[in-house]
Amino acid sequence: MIARTDESLFGRWWWSVDRPMLAVLAPIMIIGVAALTAAGPAAADRLRIANDFHFPLRQAMFLGPAILLMIGVSFLTPLQARRAGVLLFAGAVVLLLFTLLFAGEVNGAKRWLDLGVMTLQPSEFAKPGFVIAAAWMMAEGARDRAFPGGLISLGLYLTFSALLLMQPDVGQWILVTGVWALMFFIAGWSWTWIATLGGFGMFALGGAYMVSDHVARRIDGFLNPETAETYQVDRALETIANGGVIGRGDAAAVKGYLPDAHTDFIFAAATEDFGLVLGLVIIALFATFVVRALVVAGRQKSVFSQIAVSGLAAMIGFQAIINIGVNLRALPAKGMTLPFISYGGSSLLATGVAVGLLIALTRTHRFARRRKELMP
Repeated sequence: MIARTDESLFGRWWWSVDRPMLAVLAPIMIIGVAALTAAGPAAADRLRIANDFHFPLRQAMFLGPAILLMIGVSFLTPLQARRAGVLLFAGAVVLLLFTLLFAGEVNGAKRWLDLGVMTLQPSEFAKPGFVIAAAWMMAEGARDRAFPGGLISLGLYLTFSALLLMQPDVGQWILVTGVWALMFFIAGWSWTWIATLGGFGMFALGGAYMVSDHVARRIDGFLNPETAETYQVDRALETIANGGVIGRGDAAAVKGYLPDAHTDFIFAAATEDFGLVLGLVIIALFATFVVRALVVAGRQKSVFSQIAVSGLAAMIGFQAIINIGVNLRALPAKGMTLPFISYGGSSLLATGVAVGLLIALTRTHRFARRRKELMP
């Protein structure tokens, strides 16, 4: 046990973080390892990879660094976390531009940089950085109405949106738009602004439907599944149904025919092996994490921390909703990983950074000796 009087670096950290949030994160990560261990062999066989445990082993290789990154970032003071987030966003924007100019296309999109040992998806790291940078501008605008914080935040959003749509990555754009709109609401901006931005979002989505055959096929397939190619979603629903209440374990077979069972459709693969019970547990854990983060955000005295923590929590929550909604055919099909559970080094590391920033901004500062430890 760590005594409350322990003033070592780790002791101060332990008694300053929100431990209930950490307690929820642990089982999510454990479920991720178990789900990928179960889904990995079928995915490897489908992709003709000799090693049945290629994907869980690769995931384990990134999980350790992701946890260390999360803990390391959580040691930052709020001021340091804000600076780190802004630098992260700026660096990710540069990488996004580099990706658009020099990266090769994969399935008609330019989203990944091949680093040899892994493929890096800059947009994953841009998301938490964008939340921090936008929250800072919104908070400054709320503090001083003469400061154009809202307009600067809008400029950041439009820049990020343009880069995402040029890749194209409509799913990530929808996620970022939802998160930014929530942050805008929490910052206290007028309903006129919110309604205007909502109308702009619908107009942009309609434009994407008109000019992108890929987006049109996804939306048409969702609205009229009997007249469109919906193989992935059909197999996902079949996989979930095959698992029943408690799962099929080794007897599970449908996930072998499910594309992306280890990434976008990991939720379906996990429920086939472990049943509806595990699916409900996953949903409950993500809901608990987001609600707890929002409760802690409400306790913050800093407007910046309130907005940033809410945005980071919403980012993780919305991403989980999109992933699970697609698996259940409640939303149009779109590639989106399930945080800490789906296979993917970029997603895992970026989520670790996001949670680390969230923890850094919600730590208590009983041991603070200097004003900058409490800023902003």
